[in-house]
Amino acid sequence: MNRIQKQRLAWRCAFFALFVLAPPLDLLRLDLTQGHFILFGQPWTLGVREASDNVQAVLNLALRAFLPLLSLVGFGLWLSWRYGRLYCGWLCPHFSVVELINALMRRASGKPTLWQREPLPEHQLDGTTIHPRRSLWLLVAVSVSAFSLLWAITLLSYLLPPAEIWAGLLQARLSPNQALFIGVATLLLMIEFTLARHLFCRYGCAVGLFQSLVWMANPRALVVGFDRRRAALCRHCDASCEHACPMRLQPRRIKRHMFACTQCQQCVQACERVCSRHNEPGLLRMLQGPCALDVSVRDFGHRPPTPPDCFPDAVKTGEH
Repeated sequence: MNRIQKQRLAWRCAFFALFVLAPPLDLLRLDLTQGHFILFGQPWTLGVREASDNVQAVLNLALRAFLPLLSLVGFGLWLSWRYGRLYCGWLCPHFSVVELINALMRRASGKPTLWQREPLPEHQLDGTTIHPRRSLWLLVAVSVSAFSLLWAITLLSYLLPPAEIWAGLLQARLSPNQALFIGVATLLLMIEFTLARHLFCRYGCAVGLFQSLVWMANPRALVVGFDRRRAALCRHCDASCEHACPMRLQPRRIKRHMFACTQCQQCVQACERVCSRHNEPGLLRMLQGPCALDVSVRDFGHRPPTPPDCFPDAVKTGEH
């Protein structure tokens, strides 16, 4: 695990903990019993009822609802425009579970998903060695069940007082509606974590699709670049970069085919490891600006020249 992947792991763990702990700590939740949000322990209302006149009501609504919402959407647009699905790959608590279940399922069956046609190589050129063991299916089942239950409880705690939910669970006195919500949500999440996972991320997640659409509109946004001038080095590779991708993408293809890329950079790490066996720099690299055009506009019939500094390590070795 290189420095980037260690940073990703730290960010994902921290955000997952924040996702679970935000309601109990009253950092952020919508309390349906009180009819308003709780933000950092304080009630967040629209201020319409408390307003002395219509002007004050409109001002409160603008400052407490529209301004925060527009700021959040604006920041999301800017982030997606420049970096694509950065939230998905570096923060999203759902994608963190996706990666974990993928890894466990591969150790149990040799395939990261049930829909993978053939098992991945047990020995890869990037140094990954995994010998599947059927006994690990039990760990897969336990992990899927545990994370589904945790997600269901957490989602409900964003809507109802967390103390009431957790006390009801520990003392087995949940209301019928609370028990029904947790039961149905857990079942649906178990089905999704078992069968869909990355497919949901690619085709069903509105947040992910929003990021991808904005990202696709910017040809200079951050992308996985491929050093085509040294493509011959791929001839004897086992496609370790593709095996590393949690979204089951092919990183050497054009941007349109990388629509669901989460910027996790696992493919870049895999390529670096393979090439290092031959004392060569990796063929994959995160690029943006003019360097990204080779990936983003190539599928429209253009062949933009790649600036020589896009792959500086390759230049140093004399490949260019």
